[in-house]
Amino acid sequence: MPRTLRSTPLEDGFRMPGEFEPKAGCWLGWPERPDVWRNGGKNAQGVWVDICAAIAKSEPVTVCASAAQYLNARNRLPDEVRVVEMSTNDSWFRDTGCAFVLNDHGDVRGVDWTFNAYGGLNGGLYFPWDKDDLIAQKMLEMENLDRYRSSLIAEMGGIQCDGEGTLLTTEQCLLNENRNAHRGKAWVEEQLRSYLGVEKIIWLPRGCKFDETDGHIDDLACWVAPGELLLHWTDDTTDPQYEIYQEAYKILSNETDARGRALKIHKIMQPAALEWTAEEATGLDSDTGAHRRVAGTKICASYINYYMGNTVVVVPEFDDPMDKPAQALLKRLLPDHQIIGIENAREILLGGGNIACITQPQYAGQKR
Repeated sequence: MPRTLRSTPLEDGFRMPGEFEPKAGCWLGWPERPDVWRNGGKNAQGVWVDICAAIAKSEPVTVCASAAQYLNARNRLPDEVRVVEMSTNDSWFRDTGCAFVLNDHGDVRGVDWTFNAYGGLNGGLYFPWDKDDLIAQKMLEMENLDRYRSSLIAEMGGIQCDGEGTLLTTEQCLLNENRNAHRGKAWVEEQLRSYLGVEKIIWLPRGCKFDETDGHIDDLACWVAPGELLLHWTDDTTDPQYEIYQEAYKILSNETDARGRALKIHKIMQPAALEWTAEEATGLDSDTGAHRRVAGTKICASYINYYMGNTVVVVPEFDDPMDKPAQALLKRLLPDHQIIGIENAREILLGGGNIACITQPQYAGQKR
């Protein structure tokens, strides 16, 4: 029987791995919420199938679907994908699923952050979120793994770790008044160190514009290896993201990681700005959340919001001239991986995120 532990991962010798480390599997939800996913999720479900099939080339995939959608998910997904019934409020498993942590003996446990749907009653994206706050615990019970529960309000889309003691995040997200501002920066840092086993935290002031999640890092920058980062970029000085990228680059260029290495930064050019069409907006049920999506609403599109598996990198495509150059850069940086582009990834963007946001990697135990 898995335990809920009173100690912390740091005390027990556990750490958060880097996303480039070996996976034992990948977890996703199943989209159906009609005020988030247009046409009751039918458009997004087709993209989900493509993503799951791509990841399944690399590692086992589990999809958690509601009782009402179980048979639909089971019939549409490839046979090799495990489908289980689970009650959820929505399908953002990067943020609601547990963060799997490892020790040097090959053991795996999970960190269960407190989740409040990206802001609770102060700008949160939907209500209620009680079922989503139980997802991490359910995952760990299914895998028979011990659990750490933290009162830090956090989502893994807002956190990037290099596996060697360095964490990258944004003040806009973790220090937001609708997350942890009342606790103070020092308390937040103590929670990150204690529950992820990191030694150094690099703070960027903010994430990308048009991001509904209050500045998640996973649209702006990510680790591709220890000491190496991908940073979203534009050279267009009139672009609304330009100042944010410049600010991040300046900070990162003057930083070192937990091991004292200067950071190597690879710039990946962004796609053109996107926005909701009238046809897309009419496909939503009346919005019961705090965020209203209408025609003309800007969308945060990023190539960095990908999933890195053991042998594949599953990256969004936007029918944009930058799609192929982005994939070529990823192939150069990750030559041992197959780069798989996902057409119609826009459908996930319409829900409020992209491929990284819907996937939670389960890391494999490693003896060191």
